[in-house]
Amino acid sequence: MNRRQRVLALLDDRSTQTFVPAGFFIHFDPKFHQGAAAVAKHVEFFKATGMDFVKVQFETVFPSRAIEFPSDWASVEPLPLAHFEGQLSAVEGLVEAVAGEALVLVTLYSPFMCAGQLAKGHPEGSMLLTRHLEEDPEAVRPALQEVTRSLQAFVEACIDLGVDGFYTSTQGGEQSRFKDPGIFTNHIKPWDLELMERTRGCPFNILHICDYHDGYASLEPYRDYPGQVVNCSLTVGTNQLSADEVSRLFGRPFMGGLDRHGVISTGPKEAIVEAVGTVLRSKSDKFLLGADCTLPDDVDWDNLKVAIDLAHAYL
Repeated sequence: MNRRQRVLALLDDRSTQTFVPAGFFIHFDPKFHQGAAAVAKHVEFFKATGMDFVKVQFETVFPSRAIEFPSDWASVEPLPLAHFEGQLSAVEGLVEAVAGEALVLVTLYSPFMCAGQLAKGHPEGSMLLTRHLEEDPEAVRPALQEVTRSLQAFVEACIDLGVDGFYTSTQGGEQSRFKDPGIFTNHIKPWDLELMERTRGCPFNILHICDYHDGYASLEPYRDYPGQVVNCSLTVGTNQLSADEVSRLFGRPFMGGLDRHGVISTGPKEAIVEAVGTVLRSKSDKFLLGADCTLPDDVDWDNLKVAIDLAHAYL
């Protein structure tokens, strides 16, 4: 089987896993964010590390607006598809470049994450969105709706280009984000689910519960999110979960095991070998080796190849 077939085999409940796929992600220099340059850099990274699928980084920022008060979010309009032209050009090129050899997944940020970019010109930056959701969530609703529409159009364009799925990244339910967890449940999660509904027909989606802002007291709010695989940190509140516990909680394969700030980023190689060995010995029944989130941009690619080679040789 090629890499595409081996990763898809994880979704067959009737079979025992005989190969451990692996993948790690970084953001490339801005000159490699769009078009042919992005295609070339993603392919270089894919081949140098030996990872088992291509994840297209999402580098299209939503343009900032003059937002000061909650009522200002009502002026947000959906972006024309042309705004994503450079990103879609990279997607198209990568689908052609790996044609059938491996899955091509596109990173998809949540409406909440993208809406935060609209306020990047404000001194509070994306935290302004958080504050306004606390003050007047209904006033922010129109912006989240229009951002969702923009992202839905992007998703549909990617599917038309032949992608295999999406790496759907979500935030908003972190333990310190909102004093009232109902803000996430009632005003962020519904837009996540509406957007992700457009991805359901894809054969391979990864749900990524992003903890860059802070950790989570519980993963329960995300259990009904779609995605054939779940990727998140194993540290939840004061608990250290196992890959198997997360896999059972979500009823799907788990991807991860390594701390993005740990030895996978810092080395040395001997420490990576030890850490990966520990992860593999405690893996879930259906498992992909990875990190809990995107690695630092300056990580040594050889570190990743060491980890990926160990995963491939394990079973």
